[in-house]
Amino acid sequence: MGRSNVGKSSLINALYNQKLAYIGKTPGKTKLINFFDVDEKYTAVDVPGYGYAQRSQKQLIDFAKMMDDYFNRKDKIRLVIMIVDSRIGLTKDDLDMFEYIADKGFRYLIVANKIDKLSNNQLNNNKKKLFSDYKNVVYVSAEKKKNIDVIHEKIAESL
Repeated sequence: MGRSNVGKSSLINALYNQKLAYIGKTPGKTKLINFFDVDEKYTAVDVPGYGYAQRSQKQLIDFAKMMDDYFNRKDKIRLVIMIVDSRIGLTKDDLDMFEYIADKGFRYLIVANKIDKLSNNQLNNNKKKLFSDYKNVVYVSAEKKKNIDVIHEKIAESL
């Protein structure tokens, strides 16, 4: 899960080394919850991004209900991966969603994506400034497939 345009679908494609999730040129293309069977071991789930401003009030209400219905299937969810843009960090929307999943008691992993867009100095500064208060943060580039193996390890641990 994550805000629109943080690379949720790109990360799924990088994790499974194939084009499973559709990647659009504009944010907000994923409108439904998409399920992907992974080797009959578990199901990866791609959800619509939150925080996308160009949605009507009805769409926002429908989105909230859909997500709430999904997250109420607590016994089926082993790990929630929250994807954020490593250049921006956790926004208010991310913090609200983080609080929501924490209140529900889910095991989580924060994936700071798009590290390929930062210099080493910028990445180190952002790690200290933006993510120092959080455990379970992995820094990746879905586009360059950097540190994808670490996410695989975290998924395996959660199973």
